[in-house]
Amino acid sequence: MKLKPLHDHLVVKPITEDEVTKSGIVLPDTVDKEKPEKGEVVAVGQGKLLENGQRAPMSVKVGDKVMFKKYSPDEIKVDGVEYLIISESDILGILE
Repeated sequence: MKLKPLHDHLVVKPITEDEVTKSGIVLPDTVDKEKPEKGEVVAVGQGKLLENGQRAPMSVKVGDKVMFKKYSPDEIKVDGVEYLIISESDILGILE
């Protein structure tokens, strides 16, 4: 099944990283719940519909790695894979 986001929404595949301390202890991602999340953009919508009927271009593209607010995305599962639906305004930045 394909998932195509509408308007200024995008589909992101979450990136989970376990942190390792200097002494080698692995801290799961649940330790710090308030950190921004990371993910890879897998689909983008057409852009926000403006009052004049035109669409504002999206500032992210497929393949970008992005940071977003912890509680902003909606979680969904498609064919057993977890994805997040996020509004472009909830993206904090693009990781380069």
